[in-house]
Amino acid sequence: MKQKALFLDRDGTVNVEKNYVFRIEDVEFREGIFELVKTFADDGFLIFIVTNQSGIARGFYTEEDFNKLTRWMVEQFRQKGITITRVYFCPHHPDFTGSCNCRKPNPGMLLQAIEEYNLDPAVCVLIGDHETDVRAGKNANIGRNFLIPSTGKVKI
Repeated sequence: MKQKALFLDRDGTVNVEKNYVFRIEDVEFREGIFELVKTFADDGFLIFIVTNQSGIARGFYTEEDFNKLTRWMVEQFRQKGITITRVYFCPHHPDFTGSCNCRKPNPGMLLQAIEEYNLDPAVCVLIGDHETDVRAGKNANIGRNFLIPSTGKVKI
């Protein structure tokens, strides 16, 4: 049986958008994000974060810096009773590494999750703060795609 999932962009959706967040001390979670995600988790949705991380390609931080922050973020959700199933990230930027299928608006990260977790894209939801997030969702045939403001309380 196929499963349903919530896909979240990270910077600007899960946490406040700042230039190239890679240190724990720079993370500020968006108001309402834990409550929103918990609602989906309690309704049986698998929870995924899908994030472009061009700071890696640009040399601003390493993949290990990103992984350290990711482990910490996942733990913050776990402490609130929310399991993040997996975090997918694109470390590329076309100006530095050439084109790829994973950098949003390309659907690569979403398609990988759909395949690996036997998801039904028609019943999945994507929430992001940039048009590229929504385009990635549409490119992967995600059923509901929400573009939210990058400030204020997170709600759909």
